[in-house]
Amino acid sequence: MGSQIGKILSVTTFGESHGQGVGVVIEGVPAGLRLDASKIQSFLDRRRPGQSPITSPRNELDRFEYLSGIEDNVTLGSPLTIYVRNHDQKPSEYSDLNQVYRPSHADFTTLQKFGVKAKSGGGRASARETIGRVAAGAIAEQILAHYLPEARIVAWVHSVATITCNVTDIEKIERYAVESSMIRTADPNAEKDMLQVINSAMQDHDSVGGIIRCVISGIPPGLGEPVFDKLEAELAKAMLSLPATKGFEIGSGFLGTTLSGSQHNDIFINKGQKIGTLSNNSGGIQGGISNGECIDFKVAFKPVATIAKSQPSLTVDGIPVVLEPKTGRHDPCVLPRAVPMVEAMAAIIIADHYMRNMFSKI
Repeated sequence: MGSQIGKILSVTTFGESHGQGVGVVIEGVPAGLRLDASKIQSFLDRRRPGQSPITSPRNELDRFEYLSGIEDNVTLGSPLTIYVRNHDQKPSEYSDLNQVYRPSHADFTTLQKFGVKAKSGGGRASARETIGRVAAGAIAEQILAHYLPEARIVAWVHSVATITCNVTDIEKIERYAVESSMIRTADPNAEKDMLQVINSAMQDHDSVGGIIRCVISGIPPGLGEPVFDKLEAELAKAMLSLPATKGFEIGSGFLGTTLSGSQHNDIFINKGQKIGTLSNNSGGIQGGISNGECIDFKVAFKPVATIAKSQPSLTVDGIPVVLEPKTGRHDPCVLPRAVPMVEAMAAIIIADHYMRNMFSKI
């Protein structure tokens, strides 16, 4: 079962949603790096359930502990292990679901592949697995801050269902401003309508999806590889490995297919002491390698699969059943909690490729 991403900065997550705990092993963290534990906890707090009326009420504080690779907050260069204990797991809530395939969950596919699945929750397919990713992303951001102090990664909820935020100068959006929004959107004018859509879904015992946009600035040209490890391909893999994701778009994306080459080409110009481009239809990456412009991409998230509505399904023996609604502790919209997940995965990929460049020059 593959649970690892990255080559130089290698991240391996472990644990199940209703087991004793979850965590991550991070290899390749430079020795002698002083880590700020509060920044790691802050990332986890932004991801955790129960943080607002529109998120899952599961009561988890998600306090992390180091198991290896660090002393007195200074990294040793050995594998760094972070562990978060599960306190509010309730496997009994899933006892009657063990023999039923939940619509759009990973129950059927997991059982087909491995012949066994976790009896409660989603196991490795649960969003709780992302705790390890978010912790690793917080560390990757601190690595980037050490080597690339101008680097900034900011994500926000771009749309909920059909409601889309309207922002223009994307490089000036600050994380603190996004955090001031309950939905984590960058457009206060759209927030009210987004909240209304989510609350309506809650009242109807349903769920909604949407899109998260992420901008990475302050990144030098030269990150990424020209063939299979293109930087956009690595970002796409990282983002689409997150639970509930269904689409990835960078730069002009699908809209670019409606333009001519003369309209779409990013013209090179002098920008002070450096060369840049007049437009950014490429999304900051050309030929699989960063060009120094901001990296701009979007990630589509489907509606949460667990809803409090009766749905027809089948048992593992193929017998038709009606899946009755559970009281449940699930998000009506995953987007607000997914924002730090997107930022974390982006930080892991960028830090890994920066370190690949470092090692290639040794």
